[in-house]
Amino acid sequence: MAVENSEGPSEPTDDDAASADVPVDRLSQDQAAQELQRLASLLSRANTAYYAEDAPFIDDAEYDRLKQRNLAIETRFPALTRRDSPSGQVGAEPSEGFSKVRHAVRMLSLGNAFDEGDLREFDKSVRSYLGLGSDAALDYTAEPKIDGLSLSLRYERGVLVQAATRGDGSVGENVTANARTIATIPETLSGAPDILEVRGEVYMTHADFAELNLRQEQDGNKPFANPRNAAAGSLRQLDPNVTAARPLAFFAYAWGELSASIGDTQIAALETLAELGFTVNDHTRLCRSLDELLAHYAKIEEERSALGYDIDGVVYKVNDLDLQRRLGMRSTTPRWAIAHKFPAELAWTRLNAIEIQVGRTGALSPVARLNPVTVGGVVVSNATLHNEDYIAGRDSQGHPIRDGRDIRVGDLVQVYRAGDVIPKVADVDLSKRPADAAPFAFPDTCPECGSAAIREAGDSVRRCTGGLICPAQAVEKLKHFVSRAAFDIEGLGAKLIEEFYRDGWISEPADIFTLEDRHGPGQLTQLKNREGWGEKSAQKLFRSIDEKRRIPLARLIFALGIRHVGEVAATDLARHFTSWEALRSACDAAAPAADRFTKVEDAVVEERARAEREDRRAQIKATADAIWSEAPDISTARAAWDEITSIDGIGTVAAHALVTTFAQSRERASIDRLVAFLDIQEATAPRSADSPVAGKTVVFTGALETMTRAEAKARAESLGAKVSGSVSSKTDLVIAGPGSGSKAKKAAELGIETLDEQGWRNLIGDA
Repeated sequence: MAVENSEGPSEPTDDDAASADVPVDRLSQDQAAQELQRLASLLSRANTAYYAEDAPFIDDAEYDRLKQRNLAIETRFPALTRRDSPSGQVGAEPSEGFSKVRHAVRMLSLGNAFDEGDLREFDKSVRSYLGLGSDAALDYTAEPKIDGLSLSLRYERGVLVQAATRGDGSVGENVTANARTIATIPETLSGAPDILEVRGEVYMTHADFAELNLRQEQDGNKPFANPRNAAAGSLRQLDPNVTAARPLAFFAYAWGELSASIGDTQIAALETLAELGFTVNDHTRLCRSLDELLAHYAKIEEERSALGYDIDGVVYKVNDLDLQRRLGMRSTTPRWAIAHKFPAELAWTRLNAIEIQVGRTGALSPVARLNPVTVGGVVVSNATLHNEDYIAGRDSQGHPIRDGRDIRVGDLVQVYRAGDVIPKVADVDLSKRPADAAPFAFPDTCPECGSAAIREAGDSVRRCTGGLICPAQAVEKLKHFVSRAAFDIEGLGAKLIEEFYRDGWISEPADIFTLEDRHGPGQLTQLKNREGWGEKSAQKLFRSIDEKRRIPLARLIFALGIRHVGEVAATDLARHFTSWEALRSACDAAAPAADRFTKVEDAVVEERARAEREDRRAQIKATADAIWSEAPDISTARAAWDEITSIDGIGTVAAHALVTTFAQSRERASIDRLVAFLDIQEATAPRSADSPVAGKTVVFTGALETMTRAEAKARAESLGAKVSGSVSSKTDLVIAGPGSGSKAKKAAELGIETLDEQGWRNLIGDA
């Protein structure tokens, strides 16, 4: 069976829900459902960033922690397990830039062990499954876990015919032309079975990585962050000539489809692969006991820095292939293998200062300024301190962390690079605390603009209320505006935004589109006269800006940088409203209801705290209805609010952020000034002439058995339907599966056509 010795990282943001800080054993059922939703979204984005985009935004250690938390919540609340649970996912969907390859044998990931106890539990479960006693002989292999990009090579009659990335485990990307450029991948084999799929890892050595980054800098290109990103980005180039110029290598460690056996044991099969011409890792060992496994783990960890390439653990596999076949697979991992991960590397150093940085959403983020210290081969002088609660030694619920020890300037602190990426402060040594060290007073005003910095109930982050008058927020919003997923203006990057803002050339997005009028030919201060600029480079930037005046609606919505409205939400809003005018009108109409919604939320929180479990829902609903009914004059606003919040993928939090942004006079004026310079392309859902659901609003409710919810939504949208998350008088069709509950009941009350899943499939047919 094919198994990959890798898995991905994750991405914490300053907008994470309050439930993120609540220990699993203290989560209420409502909090658990919210947390599972947050983790599903976060880990899905992390998988896409790591596997499909080669741009991980958080580290392996944090990714592992989040997956463990998700599994722990599912174990405690099994009824809340989601259909899109990260526990059942492998990798991410393949990119659209390559043709697709369906793997003959799925490429799966590995379960993780983090300490000796986890390893002994793994061995116990293997023996229990096989009916072996604790003293029965059971051999394992132990091999370094390479930090690279998984690749499957298919040979037919000894000839390389296909190379594919893992993708989502079932379907990967065809990178055959690129793989042929890697010297350690043979193009022909002698003595191989007629069909042989070799699985392994593409990687880059430290020496080659350093040389590549030197060339990148000499050519004026951005250096790669680490060898894994460099290897993955190099293999997934659309031009094979670029891949050929990159120093890539390949370790073989597994196989997929075979027409004939290549060995009876893991070790024998690896020897066969080596005889066929593949490079297998020479640090792989056969171990006959747990003590031997642990000893080899310690040896590899000690030699890690001298290997010359990145690893992040050791993989253990049952050696006997017949036993492997008997043990088989779980949904996403094998029962016969596990990855023993290395702990994050640690170091102690002195905390010299705590500085507060202000982000795009106004979040005040504390940063530790440290005496420089080497951690994992990298000199670290700054580290994140998360938020004010973390500094104070507690979580957002007030529960102690680090045994309640706070962090103060002057302390000796323990620093680690989680997953060898993001420096963080883990602990503090109170015995070395200076006598005059004072508790850190987290500011209640913004250090950039002096505006009040407030912390809303349930939020772990304090935020500046200055909005556009806050220079830090303004600069970060401008950087976001020109980022790749937003306006993506070639030549106008983050550094240039900072310079233009500092010099007063650009203070809001609209200023970008008047830059040529103010600093082009004939003006007193011209861009071409700035240091490092000339007439050609200035004209090139002006042309790049002009080319972006025509912008798709979804990109514009995302570019505005509205809190809680990311790329997916922006796309959902664009598909629903299709035009800027319709979106703006809906937000304007919903503004009074958004204010009322805040009062409803406050009342519901109070009611939830005192309501009895058995009739909690009824009491909470009655409370909410009563608050809404106090303002009968906003029925039109309520209808607009309901329309926005009914869009599948748009929750009340995102809707509130969207509507209030349009309602704030300064924000609105800035947006209106921007829009005056733009040609906004309407979003038109693809429609089939024969589609029976084109233009209709569809709601999916209950469990779907033959497709995922995401697949059903995508299919409906591809046929021109709008997918909503709630049933209303505007709903045309409800697809109800088992457990549909209140939505199906409401559809019946409103007389809305309702189909089961098979009825839906019959309706759309091959349309």
